[in-house]
Amino acid sequence: MSKIRFHKLAALVVLVAFAAWMGTGKFSSVGSAQTSPEEKPANVEQPKAPLRTVMVVTPPRVEHARAIRVSGQTEADKRATLATRAAGIIAELPAKQGQHIKQGDLVLMLDAEEKTAAVETARATLDERRGSWEATQKLVKSGNTPKLQADAVWSAFTLAQSQLQAAEAELARNQVKAPFDGVVDKVSVEMGSSVMQGAEVATILSLDPILGKGEISERDLHYVKIGDEAEVKLVDGKVVKGTLRYISRDATAQTRTFPVEIAIPNGDGAIPAGMTAEITVRAEPIDAVMLPRSVVTLGENGDLGIRAVDASSKVVFYPIDLVDDTQDGLVLGGIPADAKIIIAGQDLVKEGDQVNAQPASEAVIQKLTKDATGTL
Repeated sequence: MSKIRFHKLAALVVLVAFAAWMGTGKFSSVGSAQTSPEEKPANVEQPKAPLRTVMVVTPPRVEHARAIRVSGQTEADKRATLATRAAGIIAELPAKQGQHIKQGDLVLMLDAEEKTAAVETARATLDERRGSWEATQKLVKSGNTPKLQADAVWSAFTLAQSQLQAAEAELARNQVKAPFDGVVDKVSVEMGSSVMQGAEVATILSLDPILGKGEISERDLHYVKIGDEAEVKLVDGKVVKGTLRYISRDATAQTRTFPVEIAIPNGDGAIPAGMTAEITVRAEPIDAVMLPRSVVTLGENGDLGIRAVDASSKVVFYPIDLVDDTQDGLVLGGIPADAKIIIAGQDLVKEGDQVNAQPASEAVIQKLTKDATGTL
């Protein structure tokens, strides 16, 4: 019994000692002692991460005309579908497909023997009445004829004039003439065939100037005006120049875009109507910079722009205005003149970061300068 009591007493002593040790708050991990937070020196600073290095450049400023590009097609300046004003048999058909024609040239003539004879009769009657009027005037001046008789002769003369005009107008209804200079694109009838009144006989196109037609967005509308220069790239790679001559003030309902027309000189008729084209309208030049496409990034709000370094070596973000997209890079507006733009490392930093900004090498600066002055 005494042995059992001794073991119980030993266990009780060990338990009391362990509880006292726990109350001191001093512990040690396996292998080494840990210093409590209260024992850490107050003047010890945590090590700082090194600043990220970026390459910056202040690009040269350039004056560049904004380029507004739209898809479109070429169209004739004028298009007329000619039709007959009377029924009859085609007696003359001088116009041929592909033929260049002048305003007033005869395209088609219907058989009009009776109407031609009526014109000749009316013309002979007019000649007779004119002679009578001239003789009567002399008699009235000499006092041999009363003025009342002269009035009757004058009325007969004017009636003959009206009859001739009516006969000529009726004969003209049998003729179809070109309303403007152009080219005969299509002839729909054959010589000797019978046609009804209002039948389509030919189509004439005016191809000088040829028009480049497209539609610009409502966001770009305020950048352009009548008289701006434009370039039209045809589907065969040929590039021709023209002038913006028309801007619609009524947007297309489905697309909310505004139709425009570019007048392109086409004296030789080499550019046909209906050809696919890319239209580039050049607006007024603005102050801008040229930079590689790689510098453009997204801001925290999803805006397209560039990152730069301010005077305190912190990263700032500038939204951009895309002026033009050239073979040598992007022409951007909306960037301050003294901005140090990050051209390497911009995707590894964010707005507000402190960075180590290193100027770009002379070779990089020369390349930017060459691109800006040599291609714009």
